[in-house]
Amino acid sequence: MATALPERPAPEALIAPLVPGTEDDTHRRRALPREIDAIVFASFGGPEGQDDVLPFLRNVTRGRGIPDERLEEVAGHYRALGGKSPINDQNRAMIAALETALTARGIDLPVYWGNRNWEPYIEDTIRAVHRDGHRHALGIVTSAYSSYSSCRQYREDFGKALVSAGLLGKLTVDKIRVYFDHPGFLDPVVDSVRSCLAELAAEGHDSARTRVLFSTHSIPTAMSLASGPEETRGSEGEGGWYVAQHLAACRYVMEQLGAPADGNAPGALPAWELVYQSRSGAPHIPWLEPDVNDVIERVKTDDQADAVVVVPIGFVTDHVEVVWDLDTEAKETAAEQGLAFRRAATSGADPRFIEALVDLIEERLREGVEVREVTDFGGTPDVCGASCCLNGSPRARIAPTTSAIDSGEDLVAAEASAQRSSDQKEPA
Repeated sequence: MATALPERPAPEALIAPLVPGTEDDTHRRRALPREIDAIVFASFGGPEGQDDVLPFLRNVTRGRGIPDERLEEVAGHYRALGGKSPINDQNRAMIAALETALTARGIDLPVYWGNRNWEPYIEDTIRAVHRDGHRHALGIVTSAYSSYSSCRQYREDFGKALVSAGLLGKLTVDKIRVYFDHPGFLDPVVDSVRSCLAELAAEGHDSARTRVLFSTHSIPTAMSLASGPEETRGSEGEGGWYVAQHLAACRYVMEQLGAPADGNAPGALPAWELVYQSRSGAPHIPWLEPDVNDVIERVKTDDQADAVVVVPIGFVTDHVEVVWDLDTEAKETAAEQGLAFRRAATSGADPRFIEALVDLIEERLREGVEVREVTDFGGTPDVCGASCCLNGSPRARIAPTTSAIDSGEDLVAAEASAQRSSDQKEPA
């Protein structure tokens, strides 16, 4: 006999309440503060040893039917690094620094860590947050931009964890806004690129013969076009919010490089472009291009430059895609072409980035906190818009999410579906 469905909270109770007058503001939809009592630091996850590599990659590609033989190709990158992804230790260091910075600002919040693809898993973390007595958590993710894999999928991770754990209405998990436009994320990049250019200049490389390549993770073109709220989707080829945000970040970095530093007028700036890396998936499916290695080869073939500075603008920390795809493969490509090579640092280890995370937390804790944004993109919302950052596949189904104006309905529908499935399995 089927059990009666439990009383559920209204959909609007499941997301942070909005500041009146900002509900329809695509770029500046703000959330009213609420009593946040825990932080969930969410990341991609990575193997901790050689025995973890294949199980981890199976998690990453779950549901895509990729055989182990193909996974071993990518596994080689991890195995070359001892089977351990550097992302784990970097996350531990960031969490420790974040805890210290929160205390320094007088913010008493515990920080929990959960991963999408490896231990500690997000669902286990969400259960621990509730078990420890917390009721309103705020999620931080180690991705700075808007797209399915870098924003919505984390919101789905939170939403699915709440439904699976039976915590809908008992725990909320909001997410901070995407933060590619915060100076604490971008200014460390500016300084690193400036240092790279100075090193090359000291070796005799003219800025006019140096190319700056801003690199980010390639994603399927359809996913890129679907990034951002549905009302912002433009014509084919524009790239959605994912590309627009990256270009805005690149422009800011170059503008800052053009400003006087230490009282000295800068020289001529090198040319730059946005490139992509780490493509995966079926060859017939279009992904964002051009690839960083192809561009390095073109730069030499067309005699455009004698040196390249590769800037991992799309990454928060130096994990495998940076250490292998850039420090190994892109560097080797540059050497084969006879080009001088420098790779700029990511922001994650810089104290300014940790302070930026505290700024983003404070935005959600207190009214009147300055929203710091330095690019020309136009700002980013606390609460995502309708159907924001879908994965672009026509076969994709809406999954339960948090932190969007349509999340409440998604969560309630997912819980009802889970309850029906449970009832059907019960003996009559």
